[in-house]
Amino acid sequence: MYTLARELLFKLSPEASHELSIDLIGAGGRLGLNGLLTKSPAVLPVKVMGLEFPNPVGLAAGLDKNGDAIDGFAQLGFGFVEIGTVTPRPQPGNPKPRLFRLPEAEAIINRMGFNNHGVDHLLARVQAAKYKGVLGINIGKNFDTPVENAVDDYLLCLDKVYQHASYVTVNVSSPNTPGLRSLQFGDSLKQLLEALRQRQEDLAAQHGKRVPLAIKIAPDMSDEETVEVANALVEADMDAVIATNTTLSREGVHGLECADEAGGLSGAPVRDKSTHIVQVLASELKGRLPIIAVGGITEGKHAAEKIAAGASLVQIYSGFIYKGPALIREAVDAIAALPHKVQR
Repeated sequence: MYTLARELLFKLSPEASHELSIDLIGAGGRLGLNGLLTKSPAVLPVKVMGLEFPNPVGLAAGLDKNGDAIDGFAQLGFGFVEIGTVTPRPQPGNPKPRLFRLPEAEAIINRMGFNNHGVDHLLARVQAAKYKGVLGINIGKNFDTPVENAVDDYLLCLDKVYQHASYVTVNVSSPNTPGLRSLQFGDSLKQLLEALRQRQEDLAAQHGKRVPLAIKIAPDMSDEETVEVANALVEADMDAVIATNTTLSREGVHGLECADEAGGLSGAPVRDKSTHIVQVLASELKGRLPIIAVGGITEGKHAAEKIAAGASLVQIYSGFIYKGPALIREAVDAIAALPHKVQR
């Protein structure tokens, strides 16, 4: 059934298809119908960041930027749902067209530019949702906030979403906001992490609970840079690392229509690059910090590969667009088939 739906949706422009899909998934969630669309995945509980997940396969940020379809996605069998990236103020994002399919490569290029309705809209949607499972909220900075003032945007968002999130993801790795990726390195990263950690402590005291912080990083780093980031996250007492965001590389899509469009590449071509980052992180961290892996999971076995590489949880986005809800169950089953000592 999803194959037919995808054929119809793919006749629309990528962004129109995306918006219609969110509307349909959201409507199905409100009516309680989405659970009828696919067989529920196996129960495969895992505890990460002090949180209990019914299964280790989640929805990656970016698909539901404004939290408009939280219940709908939850009913499809995800073990957790991450919404955003959200910014303090609403912003339109980059000029259209800004989303491109590369179906031959099971890939997507986007330069959306953190288009969203702002943190207050997202919070209203979160409060209206019935979902009681693990909810991640992904935060970023507005495009016109200077990089040297970026911490102010992150702290404002953190203040607002803290009591409504199971965990908060700090996005410093989107390639579509100028200067953002510079926050992943050196003193800029350390200053941001220190500010976040201190605010997390203050908010924990204020609200009587500690909400974990995860940092989402890019796949376009050297092994040495990845190791530096890993150590900075441990030193700052962060709770998890998400690896990875989209890539600026065009390896695997050369010669395809739209391959030369600017933006971040996701889907199958980023799989190996993302998994390598997971392996480098796991080797350096040695269990000191959990890894959430995302990037190129288009089959169940790819999710299992991420877990075997050192991840505790996985997330899907582009694979969901190409394969539909059945990929969730397939991924859970593949992870369940791993030797128990490999599962984290």
